[in-house]
Amino acid sequence: MRRLNLDQLQTLVAVADLGTLAAAAQALHLSPPAVSLHIQELEARLDTPLLVRGKRKAQLTPAGALLAEGGRRLLADSESLLRQVRKRAEGFGASVRIGASAGVSPLLLPELLQWLAEHAPGVELRLEVVSSAQAMQRLATGHLDLALVGLPQPLPSGLEMRAWRNDPMELFASPQMALPDQITPEWLNAQPWIGFAAGTQMHRLLSQWFAQAGLLPQPRMEMSFPEGIRALVAAGHGPTVLPREEPMDAVSRTLQQRGLSPALTRPLGLACRSAAQQDPAVQAVVRGLMRFADPVRQ
Repeated sequence: MRRLNLDQLQTLVAVADLGTLAAAAQALHLSPPAVSLHIQELEARLDTPLLVRGKRKAQLTPAGALLAEGGRRLLADSESLLRQVRKRAEGFGASVRIGASAGVSPLLLPELLQWLAEHAPGVELRLEVVSSAQAMQRLATGHLDLALVGLPQPLPSGLEMRAWRNDPMELFASPQMALPDQITPEWLNAQPWIGFAAGTQMHRLLSQWFAQAGLLPQPRMEMSFPEGIRALVAAGHGPTVLPREEPMDAVSRTLQQRGLSPALTRPLGLACRSAAQQDPAVQAVVRGLMRFADPVRQ
């Protein structure tokens, strides 16, 4: 059986509310023959009479009353859906899924949410903390809309990448530790320092930094989460190398900081599915993220 036509249902509801085909035609800006045709097509489709046409008023049959009652709900749902689609097209009432590694400062998130509340109300941000490789994979399969990832990354077809930040790396140490003015690979490797686990961008960057000096990194322990590393540093278990980010968290503000020699930076990129670039909600989040795109200056 063919599906019901919403225009025809609207005509039946108008006849039920106004009592005559002529009044329904006037309210719907249709000709009386068009209103009659709508009712006839509904009756033919359902193979049952829906109206009893009197001299002055049209009365609904029991089947017509049942259809009109259900038709009101369908029409209301249809209008609600259209409103949601229009709002979604304008970037409101939408969720944007973003993936970021644990190394991306969580303190940026409150500022981003505040910016979205002011400039794109109705856009909901959903954050997933995943590795850069996982973020790129989930982005490619459509499970994420945006990803903040360490560079470089393989770029599959259908994805776009733009540079986002290039944060300087520094040594962080407890307040009690004696430090030179500049931190070299030779000095750091002689300390019981704390490194990042293999497979992370930070591990790769530090390995390259040590390799420039002809050294293999020899940390006393390795972890994947910056917050845990900062806590160990603050407790005096050894220094570490981390990106200098703004704003800084409360633990980092209590630690000593020194620049590295040679200098080292952490490049981050903002990846997006090409098709999602046209989504107003995604565009709003990208604008908000690009407010933090300038690198931290030394």
